[in-house]
Parts: sequence; C-alpha cells; structure tokens
Amino acid sequence: MTPIAPCPTTWLVTGQLLASYDNLVVAAVRNPETATALNALKEEAKGALHILKLDVSDFSSVRASATALKPILGDAGLDYLINDAAIAIDDTADTFDPEDLLREVRTNMASPALLVQVTLPFIEKRNRKTIVNISSTGASFANVPRIGTRGTLYIMSKAALNMLTLKQKYERSDLIVITMCPGWVKTDMGGYDAMLEPQESVAGILKIVTSATIADSVSVFYQGIVRCHKVANSLESRSASHAVVQDLNTSGP
Repeated sequence: MTPIAPCPTTWLVTGQLLASYDNLVVAAVRNPETATALNALKEEAKGALHILKLDVSDFSSVRASATALKPILGDAGLDYLINDAAIAIDDTADTFDPEDLLREVRTNMASPALLVQVTLPFIEKRNRKTIVNISSTGASFANVPRIGTRGTLYIMSKAALNMLTLKQKYERSDLIVITMCPGWVKTDMGGYDAMLEPQESVAGILKIVTSATIADSVSVFYQGIVRCHKVANSLESRSASHAVVQDLNTSGP
C-alpha cells in the first residue's frame, strides 16, 4: 500500500503574509501583479505559497474567492483563516463623512464576515477550524481616553469586528474564533515610527493562534505580549458570555 503523505497545514491570509515552508499558504492581495516581494517569495517557496487575487472592498471579489480556492486546496480544506486586510481613514466624530464610515465598515467588518461565510466549507473539512479577525485595542472602551479623537472611523469599524467575532463564536461553537490586536507594527498603515517589526508581530500572532483551543473566546495581543486572554468554558452560560464581553470592550493596553 502506498503511504499517504501528510496534508500540510493550510492558511488563507488577507493582508500581512504568514509564511512557513512547512505550511501551504494562500496569500490574498488586491493586485498580485504589483506585489513584487510576494511574487519573489512565491518563487522561493516552491509550491508552498499561492497568491490569490482578492479585493476585500469588493463583495463580488470575496464571493469569487471560493471558486479560486478550490483548485488550490482541493479536498484538503482550510485550517486557518486570517482576516487581516483593513483601511484607516483618520477623522473625528464631529467631522467624518458618513460615506467614509460605510467604506470602513464595508472593508473592516462586512468583508471579513462574508469571507468567513464563503470559506466555511473549506474550514469545516479540517480539525483546526480557526478564524482569526485582526482587530485593534483602540476599539476597546477603556482606550478611548488615551487615543482621544484620533481614528474615529477605524476604531468604530474594529469595534464592530469585535462584536462580529463574538457573534461568530456563538453561532458556531465548534470553531475556534478569536480576535487579536497585532500591536503597533511598522507597516504602511502603522508607519515606520511603530514599535514592532512585522516579523515580531507575526511571530506573536502565530504563537497564540496555533495554540488556541475551542475554549478560548478571545485574545487581545498588544505590542508583542498577551495583555488579555480570557477563556470561556461554556458559551451557553451568562458568566462565560460576560467574560467575553469584558475582553472585547474593556481591556486596556
């Protein structure tokens, strides 16, 4: 009998790439043709990295991703979905344009929700069944005094993403669904005065994500260390649901 080769751990990542040659990684980007560094990494990965064209601000593009994933994943399924892509329009509560708010919510909350829906058939095939929604500690109520008027739209959209995560966990108690803050990272959005190198942030995220269990309700990862990590043993109990809400809405840096 021919031995069956072990199936690699599969990842679908939108935004910051999580690359490991021990895994099969699908990196979703808006414009693959201009992703020079990513294409170079694909050449080095020798089949371990696939690039998926995906515009998270376009719902039709998100829906089409399911068809594009089929030839890549086959019957293997998807272990980890990392919802990382986002936009940030800096404005205040008194001056923001409602159209800008709709853009932020569309990209930062509605699109991750839709991507979970279209990838669920792949996620359900695997044992890990993990969904990670990348959020921000700025979306916590406790951090508003520290942040002040900055980033109103972004923070509002990430607060909505936190609530989505909680609802997803209640909807599917058989899945690992967590929300995380990657910290202040040196990226195009974070700027180069940020505290963390991308590699530091990714290493911390991977450490938490790969060790998470169904009992974990939500993790908040802030500046390279875990500042808040509560476990709900039973999402059907009032005390457990209260613990989850405490994480999402009142955890500070």
